[in-house]
Amino acid sequence: MEKKKIMIVDDDARNIFALKATLRAKGFECIACSGAGEALDILRTVTPVDAVLIDMMMPEMDGYEAIPLIKGLENRQTMPVIAVTAQAMVGDREKCLAAGADDYVSKPIDVDKLLNILSTV
Repeated sequence: MEKKKIMIVDDDARNIFALKATLRAKGFECIACSGAGEALDILRTVTPVDAVLIDMMMPEMDGYEAIPLIKGLENRQTMPVIAVTAQAMVGDREKCLAAGADDYVSKPIDVDKLLNILSTV
């Protein structure tokens, strides 16, 4: 079975490191980007990506701006984009989904919940 490729977009290298280690241990391949601009550049190519985990709070371009742009790419409309955020207040999930995210995970990440979401990609 081919490994699923997950793109991790986060401006904090520690978050990328932890997520990559967790996902690789579970049999996923990972592509890491330190910003939404870099992620969009890769997603505009034919590089295979099965899902995107995107931090919602980043400098320059945050997840709320990036998700509609990702979803607007011709070859990426059906690719799941999962919002990852430290904001777990009432309404944050809805705000992420309204921006176009397919699902939402709050930090610290519940690995079982994340794996359950990724099992559908």
